[in-house]
Amino acid sequence: MCECAIHTHEEHNWFGEKKYRLASFFDTWWDEYCKHPKHFILPEQYKAVQDIRTCRTAALGVDLYSCPNCGEITEVYHNCKNRFCPTCSWNDTVKWAEKVKGNMLNIPHRHVVFTIPHQLNSLIIRNKFLLLNMLMQTSAEALKDWINYKFGLQPGIISVLHTFGEQKENHFHTHMILSWGGINKNRTVQQIKGKYVNYDYLKSKFRGIFEKKLINFFNSGKLDHDFNDVIEIKKFLKRVNQKNWIIHLEDPMDTPADVIRYIGRYSKRACLSEYKITRIEGEIIAFRYKDYRSKNFFGKPIEKEKVLNYKDFFPLLLQHVPLPNFRLVRYYGIYSNRGHLPKELFISVNIVSINWRELQHNQTGQDPLLCKNCNASKIYSHSIAKSNNGTYIYYRLDLGRRLGWELNPDLQSTFLNRVA
Repeated sequence: MCECAIHTHEEHNWFGEKKYRLASFFDTWWDEYCKHPKHFILPEQYKAVQDIRTCRTAALGVDLYSCPNCGEITEVYHNCKNRFCPTCSWNDTVKWAEKVKGNMLNIPHRHVVFTIPHQLNSLIIRNKFLLLNMLMQTSAEALKDWINYKFGLQPGIISVLHTFGEQKENHFHTHMILSWGGINKNRTVQQIKGKYVNYDYLKSKFRGIFEKKLINFFNSGKLDHDFNDVIEIKKFLKRVNQKNWIIHLEDPMDTPADVIRYIGRYSKRACLSEYKITRIEGEIIAFRYKDYRSKNFFGKPIEKEKVLNYKDFFPLLLQHVPLPNFRLVRYYGIYSNRGHLPKELFISVNIVSINWRELQHNQTGQDPLLCKNCNASKIYSHSIAKSNNGTYIYYRLDLGRRLGWELNPDLQSTFLNRVA
């Protein structure tokens, strides 16, 4: 059965109450914006908006669960599963976090961030698939080469691409989970002692690999650019290098669960989380963000509010819709192929499959499929889904006999009739 979200006619709480919904703002202004868009709207952007607007609505289908005793019905609306959807991205993050914990070495890990200089933004925008793919590869390659050269180890790396900053401007960077240690020549796990990092060497390594591949793409004619020759692009890169390439490493975290909890919010989360939306008033939408240039007495970034008209908000947000067939989460080093290593080297955990019912229960403390009248567990009865020729009902033939038609005559007619 597909991923679903609880929805009933009663008051409900899915992942906590959200005061504002992104879908409602799209419902109000998207069609108007499409008449005079600020920028060309790509097919994947159209699809992302359509998916957000229809997520957890009847347009994607609904599953019905019935109490076997009193016939009370709960409707469960389907999710869109789009990577850009704020609801589905959270669901994916929780599942990903549970799954990845059992695939990590039982040693400390570090959160690492590699950031591309903003002077390269225009070039990246023109060559998104090519250069974002190269960003993920080169950042992982720099870490692998450094740890192999310095400590003689093969590390494990989990890399996540982000294209946006706090104010949703273009800010291309990768968040990485790096094993602080790895597999040595004896095929055993070895932990790195201390937390010292030669930042200058690592930055130079990262910059060198990136620039070398960029020049190769230029020479092979794969790069979309305005440079006249290779000398001009090299001069451009020299100007870029007047500012340091930014690399940030957090201190090692002893337990992988802590690392996953910390970086989990960076993995599959949407560009704009709905809980950050502060107000929607007519054509205006506002959201809060952290201003890292302004800090309070304790050195923490101050939260501010960004206010935008829908004409400016939509293109700002949609420029971060993931490219088709682009893998935002990737695995490098020993995490790219752990099957050839002994299982005892990795964390031993029971991977629990989390479904929408468990997520809802964890967030609200209530079982969405527990009948409030008789305290019985509700049973799946049928699904309603739209098609081009009308609305069809799908159901299990044996369910009517088990439920007992006399408990709900209306349900019987719904089971046996097609709704046009």
